[in-house]
Amino acid sequence: MKLQSHGIETDLPPGWEGRIAVRTPPDPAAALREGGGSRVTSRGHLDEAIFPVVHLGNFPLPDDRGDFGSGAVDVMADQDVLIVLAEYGPECANTALFSRQGMPTKLTPNMFSSAALQRTLPGQAGCQLWFTDAGRAFCLYVVLGRQSNAARVLPSATKTLSATRIRPR
Repeated sequence: MKLQSHGIETDLPPGWEGRIAVRTPPDPAAALREGGGSRVTSRGHLDEAIFPVVHLGNFPLPDDRGDFGSGAVDVMADQDVLIVLAEYGPECANTALFSRQGMPTKLTPNMFSSAALQRTLPGQAGCQLWFTDAGRAFCLYVVLGRQSNAARVLPSATKTLSATRIRPR
């Protein structure tokens, strides 16, 4: 299945699903209701620039997911893999953190650790890599449902990343 939006496209292998989306920006009226004048809402900061986020998984992705997979990681089974590509602003491209050129496509078991998770869940492991591709800055965040299954599930994740392309803005 081909998935394409916001200058990002991928060919998903059988059994995988994905979404490419831009989070709904915060509503200024909600800021007044929620925070009594604060510029922060439950959907983020009013001045925040919002960029595309890609969620790819070899399991059914829940509709309600955070940018870095909250909601999805909660329903992962031992054989599941979640791939997140989170774009950052153009000012980040080619900076020290995003100096790696091109999307990382080769993932190995030793790259994963529970310490790399946004939120630690028993048995899970994550990997975060920052890079610039087509002049755009991204964080690649990958979560394994069970770290001990890395060697078994990473080939399909690598295949999915290899089939993902980013075009310049």
